[in-house]
Amino acid sequence: MADRVAAAGKTALPMVWDNASWHVSHAVRAWLKAHNRRTKREGGCRVVVYPLPIKSPWLNRTEPPWVHGKRAIAEPDRKLPVDELKHWICPYYHCELLDPIPP
Repeated sequence: MADRVAAAGKTALPMVWDNASWHVSHAVRAWLKAHNRRTKREGGCRVVVYPLPIKSPWLNRTEPPWVHGKRAIAEPDRKLPVDELKHWICPYYHCELLDPIPP
């Protein structure tokens, strides 16, 4: 995504993040730090993270629909495989299933 933003002539990609475990993980923070250092050295687009305060779901407009969707799609007796999960999510949210963005 940062490459696409850089191609548009921008130098920063602002991202508002909640406190999901993958957003605050050591691996993600290390990747962001390395990416922004490389961008400062070689040019490109930095990723600037604006974290939401902890326990503030009213600031994250996606939180309520996500909770309802998660409850509607979850199977109490088993964990759904990714392919099956995709085919439950799209009809629930009335969206089109798109191919993943290539790296």
